[in-house]
Amino acid sequence: MSFLYLSAAHKSSGKTTLTLGLCRALHDRAMKVQAFKKGPDYIDPIWHRLASHRPSYNLDFHMMQHAEIVDLFLRHSAAADISLIEGNKGLYDGMDTEGSNSNAALAKLLAAPVVLVLDCVGMTRGIAPLVLGYQAFDSEINIAGVILNKVGGPRHEEKLRAVIERYTDVKVLGAVRLDSDLAIVERHLGLMPANESDQAELRIESIATQVKAQVDLDALIQIAKSAHLTAQAVSTVKSPIHVSNIKLAYASDQSFGFYYQEDFDTLHAAGVETIPLNTLVDHSLPDVDGLIIGGGFPEMFIDELAANSALRADIRRAVDAGLPVYAECGGLMYLSRSLRWNDKQGEMVGVIPGDTVMGERPVGRGYASLTETGDGFSLTQSETIPAHEFHYSHLENLESGLTYAYKVLRGHGIDGMRDGYVYRNLLASYCHRRGSGGKGWITPFLQKVSACRAARFIAPPLV
Repeated sequence: MSFLYLSAAHKSSGKTTLTLGLCRALHDRAMKVQAFKKGPDYIDPIWHRLASHRPSYNLDFHMMQHAEIVDLFLRHSAAADISLIEGNKGLYDGMDTEGSNSNAALAKLLAAPVVLVLDCVGMTRGIAPLVLGYQAFDSEINIAGVILNKVGGPRHEEKLRAVIERYTDVKVLGAVRLDSDLAIVERHLGLMPANESDQAELRIESIATQVKAQVDLDALIQIAKSAHLTAQAVSTVKSPIHVSNIKLAYASDQSFGFYYQEDFDTLHAAGVETIPLNTLVDHSLPDVDGLIIGGGFPEMFIDELAANSALRADIRRAVDAGLPVYAECGGLMYLSRSLRWNDKQGEMVGVIPGDTVMGERPVGRGYASLTETGDGFSLTQSETIPAHEFHYSHLENLESGLTYAYKVLRGHGIDGMRDGYVYRNLLASYCHRRGSGGKGWITPFLQKVSACRAARFIAPPLV
């Protein structure tokens, strides 16, 4: 296998832009490119998929065990010619002083050579101690090359290359010029999702053109070929539960698109048929056994969501009738009574007895930990569930005496103490969970769906 880890000295160095350009540039060489993203990011993998023409997968120490990370990585890398792992933040940044969940820790776990993307704005000779320091900080990290990013021009590039050659043994793989056309529009939750941008394909092509001209792809491929991971995949994609004839709708449009590809793989391996639902244009639910509404940006489409009153009413009727529904963050917002952002407000589904209000600052941000109350789709009661959240909204005018699935051990959730509103067979939370794995939401949700489906088909007793 050939693979490498794209990291940086700090966030906003241009890792995602370079990753997209490399994915497309290598794809244009008729290579099968497999992208991965460290951490719980939903948006970057959407861009990865568009650039590489293959689904991208998340690798996350908080949400996954080490063996699960290695297994997922090996299984999908084995089917590719080259794999690119995009880091988050800086190479050595993490949640603790030991760096146990840092990019460096992931690079070591996977024995991946590291290519640093360096933001060179305002730097010349100072680039050398930066590179040397990153090399010296952890001798187990193989910094195999650097890509100079946001370079001011030919003279700036010449100085940077001369300094790195003079003081270090690190290979310069390319120098990408500072260009506003390479920037991807950012929003309050990060990059604008590619599924929402009509210009995404043109932007990726533009980035790839510059990467092809300014990065030594042959040298980068050789670094990837030097990777040696001796671990073996321990399993294949599988689900601890298998169901028959189950159909699940999932919200998939410009408003909702935050899903993990691994979870779709798990659902399909369990025998589930998934049917996309466009909340902006579809006027009714398809004939399904359950509904999933992931995260997204419903606040950007308040008018369109409010205007589709037929679908909102149909979802409300289905939930009241007991349809199993799993919703996260944006899905929770959509299921509330109303959604307000600045001077714009619209009616939503109305299942959750509260009103969603967008703010200027994050309400919940980062990794979270939950424990069950026993009132949701239960796993093992009181078992700690890893999660993450990133929302600028909160619920107002909530009724009292509501049922919640989770106590929040770390994070904010709905009110700082609880998350996971439960009504009939609905579970809606601000926190995002991994669906796959032993602590995932997929198995208990499918158990709920299967039980409800079976109950529907039980013949009434003879009178």
